[in-house]
This record gives sequence, structure tokens and C-alpha cells, in this order.
Amino acid sequence: MGSQTPEDQRRSPDESSAGAAITTTNPPKPAAASGLLQGVLEGQDEDGKDDDDNKDRTDLKLNGVATNGQKKKRKRNKKKKAPAAQQTSPPRVTLEDIFRKQPYPEGQIMDYIDRNENLQRTADEELRHLAVVDNMDDQFLNDYRKAAEVHRQVRQYVQTIAKPGITMSQLADEIEDGVRALVDHQAIETGDALKAGMGFPTGLCLNNVAAHWTPNPGVKDVVLQYDDVLSVDFGVHVNGRIVDSAFTIAHNPIYDNLLEGVKAATNTGLKEAGIDARMDHISACIQEVMESYEVTLNGKTIPIKAINNITGHNILRYKIHGEKQVPFVRTRTNQRMEEGDVFAIETFGSTGRGSIRDDVGVYGYGRNESSSARGLHHASAKNLLKLIGENFGTLVFSRRYLERLGAKNYHLGMKTLVAAGIVDQYGPLVDVPGSYVAQFEHTVLLRPNSKEVISRGDDY
Repeated sequence: MGSQTPEDQRRSPDESSAGAAITTTNPPKPAAASGLLQGVLEGQDEDGKDDDDNKDRTDLKLNGVATNGQKKKRKRNKKKKAPAAQQTSPPRVTLEDIFRKQPYPEGQIMDYIDRNENLQRTADEELRHLAVVDNMDDQFLNDYRKAAEVHRQVRQYVQTIAKPGITMSQLADEIEDGVRALVDHQAIETGDALKAGMGFPTGLCLNNVAAHWTPNPGVKDVVLQYDDVLSVDFGVHVNGRIVDSAFTIAHNPIYDNLLEGVKAATNTGLKEAGIDARMDHISACIQEVMESYEVTLNGKTIPIKAINNITGHNILRYKIHGEKQVPFVRTRTNQRMEEGDVFAIETFGSTGRGSIRDDVGVYGYGRNESSSARGLHHASAKNLLKLIGENFGTLVFSRRYLERLGAKNYHLGMKTLVAAGIVDQYGPLVDVPGSYVAQFEHTVLLRPNSKEVISRGDDY
């Protein structure tokens, strides 16, 4: 899920950095980190004893009479382990039934790039390191790896059905039903969505829509066409640990270079990411790779542009957007990555202006933590805010998720909350009509000795 650049920090289409540079220093460290998950030993019997029943025995003599090689047979009660469950298509078997308390698969482990010019140590490094170590536990990695495995299984199925003729509501249903089935939390009972499930509303963006579009109840459905470019962006969380990953599908091969360029740019960002890596360095590397690609449409060769006013971002617990930004155009900023950070490295490439604007419609809502609800008088707004707090907290949610909980006639209450600044409203982000935008994204954990691209799969 892309982080939109604040208005006063947006870059114009014709320059790399407009106005003042991003001068925000690194925000306070969240209580999030990572560690190594110890595996279990294999090949041991459940009771830890050796099996002697299959060993040959010598002949016995009873009262001096040989037994003629006959062996006394003993009955054994063998414990049969139930076979591990297999995933279905569509995926609906919970991961608990498949993995049976075995460790979830780890992501792609990558070494850090050793570049002295890309390092910037600070005096309080040791204090930060100790704070990170305190939060390095197996549960952190277990939650992230489970969420990542759910994402992989669901998206790989979705790629098989995202074909011309399918509607966006069908795709959203398959994604959301799959995620909830695999984490075994249906998000119907109060508070269940906070335990595990969707990390934010399912993004299904077509053509010039760069980000933040989702099918809403009561709105005319959209059907995927052969010439469409579709970006699929969804998140999975387990105990608030959010895996954010996205990919783009195009059935017409004329868009192959667009997808290839954006994917290469994202992989460049993942390669350059690391402890003490500076955002200005990463952004310059991403832009250089992205804009080395071009695509031919209708006989015209078009350079691919990196969108200049949306960014990657760090992820906090139960909060998809932290304070750190990872631009993909060259940007002056003093922000850098730190040990224990979790980042969504994403890039958007466009055949249009390379600059997005807000469009009409509603993608989702999110509770504004810094805004107080004191002075809120409307009963409908109070009741709606209570529902939001109990079921989403600071997670971004959509109208579909509200109505799943049984919410009705909530529009006036939501309008009141948005007007008061208590809830933020998000709308679609688009480039110029007639253009095409692609997106690829992965979540990476900056562990002490290596980085783990937690959402990496065989597909991308």
C-alpha cells in the first residue's frame, strides 16, 4: 500500500525535488524487531526411545528343548500420525492444519551491502540496538512468516483466476475469503479482525489508477479486459505484524517492458535496503533502473517514468504507514534505515506524467491516533467510532469490512468522524487518463545480520 507524499513535499513532474527537501529525521524507534527462529529436531520418536522390536532375536530354549527358530511375537500398538492437510484450490485450509506446529517458511535471506559511504552511525546506536534486542523473539518472526505464507498461497491462486471476464468484486472476495480462511479468523465477531486477517483494503487498480482503489458495496462492478493492466495490492497481518506485497498482471504482451522495468526497480530497492542505508541513495538507484526501460504503445516509444509523489514506507505494528519514506525518484532527505525496521519496498512506473492526483471515490478509512474524540456529540458517530476501535484499531479498513460486521446506515456517522479529523479518508490515486501504471512490492525485515525479504515467492 503506497504512502502518498505530503502536499508540501511533492515533486513536480519536471524536477527531481520541488520546494523544500524531506528534512524529517528518523522518528522514534517502534517496538518492533526480528530474530532467528529455532527449528525443531526431526527424526525422533515421540517417546524418544529406540525401536528394538524389529531386531533379530536368537532362538530360545525352553526346558532344554529348542524352539526350532520360532520367535515369540509381541503385539505393538503403533501410533499413527494423521497426514498433514493439503491446501485446496481456492485456498481455504488454515495454515495451522497444514504446518502442524512446524516453522513457517522463511523469506529470501540477503546479505547487507558493505559500503562505507552508505553508512552513518550515531552516538546512541548502542541504546537503539539494545532496545531492538529486547524485542527479538521467535513470536515476531513466526507471526511475520505466517502472514507471508498466507499472502503467497492466496496470491498464487488469484493469479490463476485473474483473467479477462472476471469482476473486481469477485477478485476481492477471493483474496479476502482466502486470507481469512488461512488465518482462521473470519472478522465477524467483535475483535476478531484484530487477531489476524486483512492488513488493509484489497487494492485492485486498473490502467491509470496507481493505488487505493477497491470495489465498494452498491457500486457498479468493473470487469477485467484483455488490454487492461491490473495491479493487485493486499496486506495480511498476524497479531498486527503486516506483510504488504503487490504485483501487476497484464495479459497483452505489449506491456511486458512496463512490468519488467517496475519489477527490476523494486528488486533494486530491496538490494540497496539495509541498516544505515540512506533514502537519498536508495531513491536514486531505483529511479536510474526504472527509467532505463521504455515501452512501445500504438507505434510510439514511451519512456517509463517513476511516479514522483508516492513512496514506499516503513511498517509499524497495526499501522501500515510509519514515518519513514522510501521515494523512487532522486530525493534529498536525511532519513535512513535502522536495525529492526520493517519496510515495504514498492515502486510505481507509469507511461503518463509520472505524477498522481486524488480521484473521486472512497478506498478506505483509518483512525487518526493524534485526534481526540472529545466533543463528539452525534450518537451515530460515537457508536461507529466504538465499532472501529473494537475491530480495526489503527488498521485501514473499507466499507466492505464495515458491512461484514453488520454495520448499517453508517454514512452520516462516518461523514461526521471524517469532518472532525478523527478518521482519515483515503481515495483513489490516478495518473492522466490513457496512461498505464504498474506496481511491484515486497516487505523486508532488517534483521541484525541479514535482511529477510519476507514476502518473496516463486512468482515474484
